[in-house]
Amino acid sequence: MSDTQQRPLVIKLGGAALSSTETLSKLFGAMAEYQNQAHRRIVVVHGGGYLVDDLMNKLQLETIKKNGLRVTPYDQIPVIAGALAGTANKILQGQAIKDGLNAVGLCLGDGGLCQVEELDPELGAVGKASAGDATILNALLDAHALPIISSIGLTKEGQMMNVNADQAAVAVAETLDAEVALLSDVSGVLDGKGHLIHRLDEQHADELIEAKVITDGMIVKVKAALEAAKDLGRPVEVASWRYPEKLTQLFAGENIGTQFLPH
Repeated sequence: MSDTQQRPLVIKLGGAALSSTETLSKLFGAMAEYQNQAHRRIVVVHGGGYLVDDLMNKLQLETIKKNGLRVTPYDQIPVIAGALAGTANKILQGQAIKDGLNAVGLCLGDGGLCQVEELDPELGAVGKASAGDATILNALLDAHALPIISSIGLTKEGQMMNVNADQAAVAVAETLDAEVALLSDVSGVLDGKGHLIHRLDEQHADELIEAKVITDGMIVKVKAALEAAKDLGRPVEVASWRYPEKLTQLFAGENIGTQFLPH
């Protein structure tokens, strides 16, 4: 077994996957099948922006974003935490249980698995997560449970914080010394001819942005993935949850999307 296969794998689940029962069922089904025949430890970290947007609309609360990050006034964090650590987390946990996994729902504050502090006073209750204590998480993994962790954190003062889910996944991976795969509705980065680029470093990414091969929202994803690889000190994979048949390869340490290399 290679070093990659022995390291735990943190899967960040994002985008519309959370709103598609069928997709989740295929994802968790593939996970259950894989865990029956292999021993790699898997942890899921999730956001749930669409649920928060729906709830904010229903409550007639305005959503303000600054540099792509949701401004979270302190008086709104109970509502947002309810949507992410409550509804989104339990939807995922319920689906995982239905698909045969021993799922445990957590947030970043449980067992001190991540340290969280305020990112920027102008953003309100938005936190930055850093590595914490892996004891509780390892105990759950030893018990063959699947931890499903929401990106809601708690500061040392017990204040709830909304953390960007990609950043949360990297912090959880740092705690566990794990690999990271960011799963979304995007397969990875495509070249000018529409072919998947399997490995990408910062220099190559900058050239593709300059050539307008990587554009718009993908620029943000690419920069975040490169930043994540740099913070973690090892490659970070961006892949799609749309092809569950490929997920077993991902769990086994194979590259199915674009690997972003640390610089």
